[in-house]
Amino acid sequence: MTRTTQTVAVTAAAVAALLGLAACSGSSSPAPSSSAKPSPTTSGPTPTTTSKPPAAPRNPLTDIGPVPKKPLIAVKIDDTAPGRPQVGIDKADVVYVEAVEGGLDRLNVLFGSHKPTVGYVRSTRPSDPELLKQYGNITEAFSGGQAVSRNILQQTGLHAWNLGAGDPFFYRVTRSESDYINVKLNLAKVAKHITSPRPRANGWTFSSALKGLPTSKGTDVRTVVTGSYSSGTPVEFRWSPKLNKYVRYIDGVAQHAADGHLVTMTNVIVQSCNIESFTADRDVNGNPAQFTHTVGSGAVSVFRQGKRITGTWTRPKATAGTILKTSGGKRIPLHPGNTWVVLIRKGVALHG
Repeated sequence: MTRTTQTVAVTAAAVAALLGLAACSGSSSPAPSSSAKPSPTTSGPTPTTTSKPPAAPRNPLTDIGPVPKKPLIAVKIDDTAPGRPQVGIDKADVVYVEAVEGGLDRLNVLFGSHKPTVGYVRSTRPSDPELLKQYGNITEAFSGGQAVSRNILQQTGLHAWNLGAGDPFFYRVTRSESDYINVKLNLAKVAKHITSPRPRANGWTFSSALKGLPTSKGTDVRTVVTGSYSSGTPVEFRWSPKLNKYVRYIDGVAQHAADGHLVTMTNVIVQSCNIESFTADRDVNGNPAQFTHTVGSGAVSVFRQGKRITGTWTRPKATAGTILKTSGGKRIPLHPGNTWVVLIRKGVALHG
């Protein structure tokens, strides 16, 4: 497997020219006498034109509220039974569900609007930099990881906030569910110590309306997150008309965060990707990490307001955003609000 470093060069040039011409002429006509009447003049107020000031930029991750003033932080969070209930995921703007080794999954969670305490923090993976680069050279927080994966992150220009490197504001708690999946991180404190970018547009568009777009029923989203393994992690979301949101379900039970709040989202994107084994990074049992290619193209389904819109996603390079379009070429807008993106292997069934 190869990886290609992407670079972007932007060049702008502007040229302006101004030419003035003045002329004067003499006359042999006699000057008017001082008793001559002056030429009539127009009096009254000078008309003015007014225009509305441009609208303030919106949060590009949700289209709700202004652009957050603090840097965008991505956090690698556990998504196994011993790692639940997770802390702070109900405060996220965007959540990615990714395949990792052994048929398991992890969450890559983006916090722009809020900076809560989060948990439980896990290790970075080799395809995280490719996924996150579309947001700029932001900060990813994690608890450690193999050297090869940490080096990839460093080489791509993203910033690391790493427990294993001694970065502060991580701490461990005692949990009955697990004696090692127990790392929390105070993002409010991290945000005061970093200068990485604020949230920026990642290619998505937003609209509260779906006029002119082909839709079908999309009230129950069910699929499996897996890489090179035959097994994987089932993922399910159900539409709640009462909440006007989707709710995540695990084994038929609605999921709650550690604060007791339901884990809900306004939009669910299911994105089909090429996923391969990454043998240079293995877990303690020898299982290879999975590399999810989020540069390229593939099928996509967007679930919003209980409806499903199908089409394709495209992303030509790591520094570019992800564009969602119908088969007819129209942009698929998200409804203003938070979004979960499920990255599944091409060919995996999706029911919705």
